[in-house]
Amino acid sequence: MNSTDRSFACQGFESALFSRRHLLKVGGLGLLGLSLPKLLKAEAARNGPAARAKSVIFLYQFGGPSHVDLFDMKPDTPEGVRGLHKPISTSAPGITVNENLPRLARVMDKVTLIRSMHHNMKNHNPASYYALTGHAPPVDDITLRDSPELFPAYGSVVDHLAPVPGAMPTFVALPHVIGDGTITPGQQASFLGKLHDPLLVTRDPSKPGFKLPELTLPSDLSFERISHRREVQKLIDRQSRLLSYSAEARGFDAYYDKALAMLDSPTLRQAFDLSSVSEKERDRYGRTAYGQSCLLALRLVEAGTKFVTVYFSSSIAGATGGWDTHGNNGTKMFPAIEKHHLPVTDQTLPTLLEDLDERGLLDSTLVVWMGEFGRTPKLNAEASRDHWPQCYTVLLAGGGTKRGFVYGASDKTGSYPIENPVRPDDLAATIYYLLGIDPHTVVYGTGNRPVLISDGSPVTGIFA
Repeated sequence: MNSTDRSFACQGFESALFSRRHLLKVGGLGLLGLSLPKLLKAEAARNGPAARAKSVIFLYQFGGPSHVDLFDMKPDTPEGVRGLHKPISTSAPGITVNENLPRLARVMDKVTLIRSMHHNMKNHNPASYYALTGHAPPVDDITLRDSPELFPAYGSVVDHLAPVPGAMPTFVALPHVIGDGTITPGQQASFLGKLHDPLLVTRDPSKPGFKLPELTLPSDLSFERISHRREVQKLIDRQSRLLSYSAEARGFDAYYDKALAMLDSPTLRQAFDLSSVSEKERDRYGRTAYGQSCLLALRLVEAGTKFVTVYFSSSIAGATGGWDTHGNNGTKMFPAIEKHHLPVTDQTLPTLLEDLDERGLLDSTLVVWMGEFGRTPKLNAEASRDHWPQCYTVLLAGGGTKRGFVYGASDKTGSYPIENPVRPDDLAATIYYLLGIDPHTVVYGTGNRPVLISDGSPVTGIFA
């Protein structure tokens, strides 16, 4: 082989699918659940699919809404199984919803329902972690806590692989941190590092004078002075070798720099300035923390943010809390959802979908409305429903999905999928795929171990 041939061979090797680093890891991949064919598939599709969605609004319904009382009603089932509400027709032929959702009924021609979601996690924290990351937790334990071994939130993966250029945040979460006894894992960046944590906003945007002090400069300090002080701080850090010893410190350092860039972003400040929104417009979303957070989500997507997570509630249950309406926790299911959950949903969700559509953003914005599981088809002794992960419904809209469409089906009581079953892993793969991210992309977890961002397969049957 002459020198030209050797040079060509070297260039070819460098541009091959595998780097030397990947090849060295192949021997241990089986122990990590990553086979050679899986890694080949991940590397071969490195550039990812063509993006159908530019952004995602993830509306997380903590507590677990009842699929058989909202979007998969079974009016012909016996007493003790069927709910107390009746189904009504919608703008989508063949799709019915709860009679207490009349406004939502008028926009169902914009959505896809997946009625065959299922898994086996019966406790809120592990089931929510599964919903927020697309990865099954190691145990179904209510005390499951965040750890570097667990997977990051969807938005953190997006921030790692396809960040928004400039000062706008890629990932924003509001207005709560959720948890059942302990903080639910899967809300932050985990092993990807603090740099990819969301811009977390826990102030109530429905309160008068809502603003973000962390995005407001002190009156006696200019951005230039703050930047100069930051450079001095970096010099001190380097001299003290702090960052050499502490990975956590390095994470905070990068996060601080990112926050400082946001501080100088008039686009971000304008997006969060709800005082510029008319009272009538704000009223349309409802003067609740959740309603105003949905309005903020719209404004953030419009300004360029790629992933916004909005939590319905910080708690699993209660008169104004989440969807965990057993009855045995003092919250009777049907009175609770009639007074709070259904009215809030019927005000915010259709308003958000209508506004996205009218502004030409729905086709490029994927809206995901889901909880961690459904509720038991059979009513309990309290005339309420308990946890049921074996079958439930997820609502999707926009972002390259079909309109007025149902995918999958449950049996006659809504107990189990009987057609096209879908796991949270598959939903995760679908979200990434629609964003133009290969769902089998390899990232590196603790101990530099290679892991896939999703083990599922995109649900292509819902694609427009």
